Amino acid sequence: MAVIHLNMENFEEEVLQSSLPVLVDFSATWCGPCQMIAPFIEEIADENPDIKVGKVDIDESTPLALSYGVQSVPTLMVFQGGEIVKKSIGAMPKESILQLLD
Repeated sequence: MAVIHLNMENFEEEVLQSSLPVLVDFSATWCGPCQMIAPFIEEIADENPDIKVGKVDIDESTPLALSYGVQSVPTLMVFQGGEIVKKSIGAMPKESILQLLD
């Protein structure tokens, strides 16, 4: 499944109402660590059809990022049943991102 670009218009439907777990990557185009993990995020989306993977550009969707308390990027959150079940801040290896999904 491809990475879904999330914003205020589709966040509720794609994330909060999803029957699947959702990994959300809050990131920015100017953020070096965000660019470092971007390939991992793409691979995880392609390799795991049992989860959704989405990205929020904090500059394009600032109110959304603020509503979830994002102060540093990258911030990764795992949502299940409309609730945040795990959260991590900062770049990390692919294996560590996958562990968030366990």
